[in-house]
Amino acid sequence: MKSHKTNTTGLEKASFLFFLLLATILVSGCDHSPEIIKISGSKMGTSYHVTIVADQPAPADLAEQIDQVLSAVDQSMSTYKKQSELSQFNRLPVSESVKASDQLWSVLQTSEKIWRQSNAAFDPTVGPVVDLWGFGPVATEDTIPQDQEIATALENSGYEYLQLNSSDQTISKQKAIALDLSAVAKGYAVDQVADLLEMYALPDYLVEVGGEMRLSGTNPEGNPWRVAIELPSLMPQVQQVIAINNSAIATSGDYRNYFEKDSVRYSHTIDPRQGKPITHNLASVTVMADHCADADAWATAFMVLGEQEGMRIAEQYAIPVYMLIRDGEDFRVISSTAFEPYLQDSLDTPDEI
Repeated sequence: MKSHKTNTTGLEKASFLFFLLLATILVSGCDHSPEIIKISGSKMGTSYHVTIVADQPAPADLAEQIDQVLSAVDQSMSTYKKQSELSQFNRLPVSESVKASDQLWSVLQTSEKIWRQSNAAFDPTVGPVVDLWGFGPVATEDTIPQDQEIATALENSGYEYLQLNSSDQTISKQKAIALDLSAVAKGYAVDQVADLLEMYALPDYLVEVGGEMRLSGTNPEGNPWRVAIELPSLMPQVQQVIAINNSAIATSGDYRNYFEKDSVRYSHTIDPRQGKPITHNLASVTVMADHCADADAWATAFMVLGEQEGMRIAEQYAIPVYMLIRDGEDFRVISSTAFEPYLQDSLDTPDEI
């Protein structure tokens, strides 16, 4: 038996994007040189990096403010913190309602939109099924659940059982579902940091949390930011480098978290509609959107949907999508119409990894 599993939540996906910065401009005696601010740390069970090209003074406590923004998202949506807003909702009895914070409400609305548009391929209630397959936060033996076990786990899954009451911003559930927002919360956290920078009139930045990114303006050399999409392999290799100046981007793949039994490979990506791992040949998918929360959630949805259904939906909603499909020992590339402009402006090789 071969196993390659990481300790991850059901909807948490491996991210295979990494950013590429051109040579940093050092602050010199020239009054017109921009200041390059780099802030990094750990939060939400992962790392974050922020690079800002500031042509005006930034707040002295900007690093602390960014940390506070990320802490607020974590305190709202963590499944590991027992007193988080999400954990408290998951313990709430069926039919009992509670008022949601603005942050949680926004993420739940985004999740509902993508759940509907993806034909339920994105479903933040699939956690019990993921746990059953051994890909949850608690490590288990590699076992194949029985069909009846899967059916039982699915009984308490389904985003349709979550009720959002817009009149008073309250939420409730019709069944004993448990939400796991890890496939959208990091992207939302990126957006919150980006919004903070915009508020301080710092429009040139790269914000990355756990591999999900939002980029705006230009890099230290005054050019678009350079982002690399990795080839789906255990050894990092650059597949494509694209130039971005105002967009969010997220990538999801299935090759870093799986197990094999009786020569069959079982991916950590679970189709919430079937309760079973995906079986198609889509190895990784990169999604671009105006907001990182959307890109984050859609990346998971497209991994579930696969090449054909996924590309049909990408074209339907004009979503920029780049897919790498296994073809024997190699990979085949397809992209949506909305992604083609990024390929036309792409760069052959990165300057720095």
